[in-house]
Amino acid sequence: MTDLTLLAEDGGTSRAPLNPAPGFTKPTGTLTSRVAYAAAHVVPRVTAENIPGAPADIDWDATLAFRHHVWSWGLGVADAMDTAQRNMGLDAAATRELISRSATEAQSVGGALVVGVNTDHLDEEVVSLDRVIDAYKEQLHFTEDAGAGVVLMASRHLARAASSADDYRRVYREVLSAASTPVTLHWLGAAFDPILAEYFGSADSTVASDTVIDIIEENRASVAGIKMSLLDADAEIAVRKRLPESARMFTGDDFNYVGLIAGDGTAHSDALLGAFAALAPNASAAIQALDAGDDARYLDILGPTEALSRQIFAAPTYYYKTGVAFMSWLNGHQQAFSMVGGLHAARSLPHLSRIVELANASGGLERPELAAARWHTLLSVNGISTNGAGV
Repeated sequence: MTDLTLLAEDGGTSRAPLNPAPGFTKPTGTLTSRVAYAAAHVVPRVTAENIPGAPADIDWDATLAFRHHVWSWGLGVADAMDTAQRNMGLDAAATRELISRSATEAQSVGGALVVGVNTDHLDEEVVSLDRVIDAYKEQLHFTEDAGAGVVLMASRHLARAASSADDYRRVYREVLSAASTPVTLHWLGAAFDPILAEYFGSADSTVASDTVIDIIEENRASVAGIKMSLLDADAEIAVRKRLPESARMFTGDDFNYVGLIAGDGTAHSDALLGAFAALAPNASAAIQALDAGDDARYLDILGPTEALSRQIFAAPTYYYKTGVAFMSWLNGHQQAFSMVGGLHAARSLPHLSRIVELANASGGLERPELAAARWHTLLSVNGISTNGAGV
């Protein structure tokens, strides 16, 4: 069996046995006990000028094939939700094309799809509340016309323009009144984007949650749920307890999702996670276990993946998509370890080595021999001996 060469921060290497593929099976029907979306990334053309500041040049075949991979495991796709790439390589024109193409592909296979709606097509950093409302509506109508579900993302423009909780209430009231079907709200924490540190009017989540609940209660008919990405399980549970029955809680907590999805016997969170893009087979198998009433099996499958997710989403968290793309490459879903905006360079080799180690330990390597060969090649290119490891 192949051994893995692992790299320490001091440059030293060690070896670990390569574990076999976990042998998960795809579902034969719809997953029922939880609603789960994987927030997918985009794959660039290998020979394109995907450097910092350049418009995204996307490999559409590989990008859309990855979405079919997610759908094949019974999960939904959350697209253009890419807080680690939107405006960090994924420009407005590419985002619109991604939404249109993904919506067409989803309709072709009956795949579940929600799409991020934001204000990030505006060139100016500071605009009025009225401009924020109009920008939200512009993306909202485009997404609805494409036939995708809507996630109303947290807006940097709104964070800059709002001076009170009432400003948030006003903006969401006007935007939600324009939605033709219920949408999911999105509360993104400062770890993902420091500009959003006081979103919903306060840096204190207990204070901001009052505003969130007010918005949901006032607009019940227009709100399907909320995705919380604060990396704070207690804050999520506190909001979950206050939601009306008409609204779902979608965990975006890539640190604590195992317990949040499992629930407390009374309530649980559904999932909209970047981690699930890296771990679609594991996520599917775990939810299949819940569907079968096997809570222990759920924990056995998904529990070990949380350490891997914490590594992928380690500070600075806004570079997490580097780890997702790295896992995609290891697992054979893209030709090269590359990203739009050159963001594949955002993590160090020791950081990536820890991802390899944890993926191997948690059943995250779909094709272990391929993953080992690719990882050892990357080490060799960087002048690090693998001591003959490989295939």
